[in-house]
Amino acid sequence: MVNPHKDDRFFKVILSSIADGVFTVDSDRVITSFNPAAEKITGVPASKAIGKRCYEIFHADVCEEGCLLEKTLQTARESIDQPVNITNAAGEKIPISISTAVLRDDDGNVLGAVETFRDLSALEHLRKELYKNYSFEDIISKSPLMHKLFAIMPDVAESESTVLIQGPSGSGKELFARAIHNLSPRRANKYVVVNCGTLPTQLFESEIFGYVKGAFTDARRDKQGKIAVAEGGTVFLDEIGELPMSTQVKFLRLLQQHEYEPLGSTECRRADIRIVAATNRNLQELIAAGKFRDDLYFRLAVVKFQLPTLRERREDIPYLVDHFIKKNNARRGKNVISVSPEVMSILLRQGFPGNVRELENIIEYCFVVCRGSIIQKDHLPSELLSGEPAGSPPVNGQSPVALAIDEEERIRSALSRAGGNQTKAAAELRINRTTLWRKMKSYGICRKDTS
Repeated sequence: MVNPHKDDRFFKVILSSIADGVFTVDSDRVITSFNPAAEKITGVPASKAIGKRCYEIFHADVCEEGCLLEKTLQTARESIDQPVNITNAAGEKIPISISTAVLRDDDGNVLGAVETFRDLSALEHLRKELYKNYSFEDIISKSPLMHKLFAIMPDVAESESTVLIQGPSGSGKELFARAIHNLSPRRANKYVVVNCGTLPTQLFESEIFGYVKGAFTDARRDKQGKIAVAEGGTVFLDEIGELPMSTQVKFLRLLQQHEYEPLGSTECRRADIRIVAATNRNLQELIAAGKFRDDLYFRLAVVKFQLPTLRERREDIPYLVDHFIKKNNARRGKNVISVSPEVMSILLRQGFPGNVRELENIIEYCFVVCRGSIIQKDHLPSELLSGEPAGSPPVNGQSPVALAIDEEERIRSALSRAGGNQTKAAAELRINRTTLWRKMKSYGICRKDTS
């Protein structure tokens, strides 16, 4: 005859030896057991956790809406390795992956549920360290073209030189401008953005340079312009090619002599600012057409950055997709893991006339219609699929499909050499274990297929 007390003792010994956190709840989500690993990860002793509802202990980002334990109790369906964040006893955010399952008695009645969870802090730290290799400030790129710009940006930022950033719409010009400001000695002061294409010509000068009382009919008091607001900081002139000709002379004076006159004033004011300008237009062509002053161009283009299109840096698409997925997960409270290999192949074949901004919009659309953890082909905008080109431009000499097949094969080979051990395989592939798990799931790779 089985001794129930002995079974209970064995059960406690097993729970104590497990490195993952484990706790059980009854049907009301009240904690009934809490193992030592759970104590260590949360910083809460079992004596304080038992008898409390799980959300009082974990404060997870899914506790209020979308509690996985509650869903498991309601549907009897298990959850496997779902990434969430909890807050420990010290108030620190801890990334974990959780799995849930129901607990039944001998007659099949639901008694409660069990949750196991794993601390991903070390893996998240490793991910961030690896991520640094492909990011600069908020700019994500593996492209050699972009890394050449990254290499000189700190020196450019330290200087006081005027910078002209050229590139197509959506290529990240404002990110570069903000990075220059953030890396500069002026970073503690204001960063002011002026979009030269949105302000009406008649209001442009008053908005930029300000005005004094009586300058025009409705000028009942002095008003600071953008230049004065940015004193000591940086002014980013977006779409500088749209600057009215009548204003270009005043900007030339600002750049040459660091002074300007508010509307209605006869006194010059000094401006301690740095100018960073950007354009998606060819200023040389505008100069030839008599729409842009050549002397202003040469004053602006002391340092020039030419940003590539997304077509010229296709190797960045997987990293950008991953970045936008994380961004939308945080914004929308979802747990989308990745895109399917088919979706990635489609994205790698696109022309992206809207560049990075277009890709970001596509991922945001997918988040609206995707209810699962993997973005599939039918989640893509219909116009993307209807306009899908027949050819597949190469990425580093390989087609997107070939790249996906190559990645899947490398993952399978690494897992095979590691005997199915994901930690060892991830180390060999130089990615973190969570990324490996996501890629395995997207390629349909099971551990048993590789061991």
